Order: sequence, then C-alpha cells, then structure tokens
Amino acid sequence: MADDVATAELTGLPAEVGDGSKHQERPRDAAPIRLTLTVGLVIVCALIGLIGWVGLRAHRAHEDQEQRTLFLRAGRQAAVNLTTVDFRQADADVQRILAGATGQLYDNFSRRSQPFIDVVLRTQSRSVGTVTEAGIESQSGDRAEVLVAVTVRTSNAAAAEQQPHAWRMRLSVVKVGGEAKVSNVEFVP
Repeated sequence: MADDVATAELTGLPAEVGDGSKHQERPRDAAPIRLTLTVGLVIVCALIGLIGWVGLRAHRAHEDQEQRTLFLRAGRQAAVNLTTVDFRQADADVQRILAGATGQLYDNFSRRSQPFIDVVLRTQSRSVGTVTEAGIESQSGDRAEVLVAVTVRTSNAAAAEQQPHAWRMRLSVVKVGGEAKVSNVEFVP
C-alpha cells in the first residue's frame, strides 16, 4: 500500500478514494452547480411572480365583467319596470319600481306614486315595455350610466291599442350592498 501511494505521487495521478489524500478540484467542480441552481431558483421565482400577476389580473377582469353585467341587468330591469304598469295591479307595479330604486329616484317616485296610481286607475291604463337595446355608457367604481332603448305598447279606456312608442333612457345605476339599484332616470332624445 505504501508502494501505491508512492506510485501515485510519482505518476501525478490522483490517489484512490480513502487513501488519505485531498482533492483540490472539488470546490471548482461545485461552482457550476451552484450557479445553475441559483439561476434555476431565480427563474422559478420569476415564473411564480408572473403567474401570480396574471392570475390577479384575470380575477380583477372577471370581477369587472360581473359588475358590468350587474349594472346592465339592473338598468334593463328598471327600464322594464318603469314602462310596464297595469291598472289592475298598479300598487304592485309601483312597489316593484320602488324596490329597484334608490336615492333621488326613490325619493321622487315614492312622493309621486299615489297621484301616479290614481291616474293609471282613472284612465285604466296598461303599458308594456320591451327592451330593444341596452349598453353601459360609462362606469366608475360602484356607479354606471346605462343607456336603454325601450319600445312601449300602451292602451287605456279611451284608446284600446295605440302605436308603440320608442324611448331611450339613461339610468344612473349604483351598487347598494350586493345589488344594483337605479338612482336617476333621464329620457334621451
């Protein structure tokens, strides 16, 4: 065995493992592995960050779309409620309008609801509104302006069936709690 060590020293070849000599090549061999691991870790962290960012943006886009759908649905329903009134159920129709209203619209309509009901009953009026088009004009936070085109068929005791009327409305929709309600209505020429 002593001859083996002496031979290794003479030939310049590394001694066998376990023979007590140290390898000076080991630290140099670990450097590329550490570099590879570091680069790999940085790439993995960057990918995780990118996936998180893309996921967050997708989630926000989905929430925005749900809110637009909520506003649009509330605007369409309010337009139908406002234009569909039957003298045989005028009280229920007014309550349906008030249930979807808030703010200025609720205050004004609740004050004027009894005279409105009286006119509907006296004239035996019936009207049915149908939404032909609707879209969001603008949106900011928990508010939106919704444009709705409605065709309204009306009849009363004096005129059994009148020509349909086409109306366009701008409805201010506000998110109240988990639902959207209309706070103002304007007729658009």
